[in-house]
Amino acid sequence: MTATTTSKNEPDQAPAGAATGSRGRRLLRGLLTPAAAALSGVLLYVSFPPRTLWWLALPAFAGLAWCLRGRGLKASFGLGSLFGLGFLLPLLVWTGVEVGPGPWLALAVIEALFVGATAMGMAAVSRLPGWPLWAAAVWIAGEAVRARVPFSGFPWGKVAFGQADGMFLPLAALGGTPVLGFAIVLCGFGLAETVRTAVEWRRTGTLRRTAAGLAVLALVAPLVAAVASRPLVTAEAENGTATVAVVQGNVPQAGLGFNAQRKAVLDHHVRETERLAQRVRAGKVDQPEFVLWPENSSDIDPFRNPDAEDAIDRAAEAVGAPIAVGGVVLAKDGRLLNEQILWEPGRGATDTYDKRQIQPFGEYLPLRGLIRSINPSWADLVRQDFSRGSEPGVFTMAGTKVGLATCYEAAFDWAVRDTVTHGAQLISVPSNNATFDRSEMTYQQLAMSRVRAVEHSRAVTVPVTSGVSAVIKPDGTVAQRTTWFTADTLVDEVPLRTSQTPATRMGTAPEFALLAVALGGMAWAGAGAVRRKRAAG
Repeated sequence: MTATTTSKNEPDQAPAGAATGSRGRRLLRGLLTPAAAALSGVLLYVSFPPRTLWWLALPAFAGLAWCLRGRGLKASFGLGSLFGLGFLLPLLVWTGVEVGPGPWLALAVIEALFVGATAMGMAAVSRLPGWPLWAAAVWIAGEAVRARVPFSGFPWGKVAFGQADGMFLPLAALGGTPVLGFAIVLCGFGLAETVRTAVEWRRTGTLRRTAAGLAVLALVAPLVAAVASRPLVTAEAENGTATVAVVQGNVPQAGLGFNAQRKAVLDHHVRETERLAQRVRAGKVDQPEFVLWPENSSDIDPFRNPDAEDAIDRAAEAVGAPIAVGGVVLAKDGRLLNEQILWEPGRGATDTYDKRQIQPFGEYLPLRGLIRSINPSWADLVRQDFSRGSEPGVFTMAGTKVGLATCYEAAFDWAVRDTVTHGAQLISVPSNNATFDRSEMTYQQLAMSRVRAVEHSRAVTVPVTSGVSAVIKPDGTVAQRTTWFTADTLVDEVPLRTSQTPATRMGTAPEFALLAVALGGMAWAGAGAVRRKRAAG
């Protein structure tokens, strides 16, 4: 019998299968984090309207925190970009409804890269004490940048806009969309840190009390602040009420093709307004004090076309009330304007408001030469650029001051706020969503208007060409709404208010305060990294 021995100096040989299994586990771990980042982004998308799953934003940011904490800058950029793609690719799919996937994919990727850059800042501060506070402020700083650049910014997808049905909504009245968004992100990061601390305690038996206390504080403080802010939210009238009619005339067909039927769109809105007048005479609805038509309800310039002028005159005379008409107007100096026109019975046009925040690639085409060289048909989608207005829009309609934020402007904090600071007692957001067919875009925009109602404590009306039109109370609840692609009119008595919320009074101050917190945290993190590098060298 022969014995086999192994020398003490001879290493044990691991089975080949064990080495393969180890590589497989490393590969699985390597794929798990990127997959978690992308799925967390999808979870944030699912929290947005038309779904009412607002609370999913909390685990979405908890997942992002798990992916980013302690990561290097390069890895965090990639993971943040994956989170951004998971969120923005489905959120913005409506941008490609008519023009194909190219512009949609380009927009989503560019915005996702901004999220990736923001994630680098969040990862950098994740080593600091109380890191959820610093990281949430960095997220809001990233949103502030996205809302301003490039091409005047693209605020669509702000975390606050997914919270119209959520318990955190009262925070909009306290500090606007930055404070509301900050609370959501802070709570999500606090959730992640609370779970991590609890797992560590269970594994090691050691509880780091300061870290645990800060984690719970980050989770609970936003909830307490939301409850404390609830008295700021009210639907009560301060200056009486106004009976308002919101007309949805509908369009002959959805998509960009509706522009070729401009006369039919105007006729639809005239016909629906005349039908409203018949219902008033029959005693079926109250006489409105004023009527609100949507953006693009008269793409035929009534200042240059007598037929359009006569049609609008006929509608105003029939209903016996002033109408805010959405028109496309060629000014005497050659500028093309997306204009709201105040049309009085027997007097015609008495005031105008020119849209100030015009939509890149929709109302004007930046980089026209470059785009034409890539795809000439894309350049032809915007044949003539619209010009920007310069003054806030506030119409005095039957004694009521109505603030105007046309469609895309509802996404921009300043464009809504300055109507209120200029005296608006209620806000109107005339829009045209027919281009985007039956996509989620109209619901996303409706949610923005609900947040704006709470932010400034004003009733908000949303007249839309093809739906969904709505009347929103100052507390963000929807009093009435239409359905898609039907001609309809909403008549409602809305409360008028003149007081200003803290958010209205402070304007951009909360956003800049959070930006200062973010910069302070990144400076602290940077100084710590330098000290560690010197100590190691």
